[in-house]
Amino acid sequence: MTASFLPNQLAALLERSAWFRAAPAAMQAQLIEAGRVERLTAGQRLFTRGDSDDGLYCVLDGLMRIGAASSEGKEALLAVIEPVNWFGEIALFDNRPRTHNAYAERDSELFHVPRAALAALLERTPAYWHVFGLLLTQKLRLAFDAIEEAALLPAAQRVARRLLLMAGGYGEPGTLRRVLKVPQEDLAMMLALSRQTINQVLKQFETQRALKLGYAEIEIIDVRKLGELADLEPDSLQ
Repeated sequence: MTASFLPNQLAALLERSAWFRAAPAAMQAQLIEAGRVERLTAGQRLFTRGDSDDGLYCVLDGLMRIGAASSEGKEALLAVIEPVNWFGEIALFDNRPRTHNAYAERDSELFHVPRAALAALLERTPAYWHVFGLLLTQKLRLAFDAIEEAALLPAAQRVARRLLLMAGGYGEPGTLRRVLKVPQEDLAMMLALSRQTINQVLKQFETQRALKLGYAEIEIIDVRKLGELADLEPDSLQ
């Protein structure tokens, strides 16, 4: 662990994650004991599709890109991961190589729990498999929602829903970020829409006073209005 975080500071930061906060106290303590903080510079690779599993990560500061690239260099961006969200859990279950690429969008700090430490933890307390399973199923639900939306919803609703999902920390209860540091090109790649379509939709939302566009960022002005544009129930925006 680097000197940038004292144990109590790291624990307080990790507890901003609803998944970590809900985990048994003993498991939380063991993860903190086994992990270490790592720094990446903007553009630095963390792992590539096909790499061996090296453990579980949580973004403490910065932004990570998760995606893939074709042999021609075309990128498919699946998600941008902000603090304080965990990733890398798929390989923990099947012991197979990494499914996608992970790069730092900007200078970032990650909390890393190595695979060997996770294996030892689960060997000592098999009941913790359920806790890690909850992390995996949360991601699976989001993936199913994205597939359904891509098949059934018009572009404007898909854009509004993705913005609200990102603002809510991809399902973190009590989270609502008003300013999203996401370029329109990235949003287009995440939703498999053209850059032109994204620009048209966002400008329409700006005219309707739901959001405000800035350089490589989107500020949500009216969450309720954006929820209406997404065709979501008001209670889901709490």
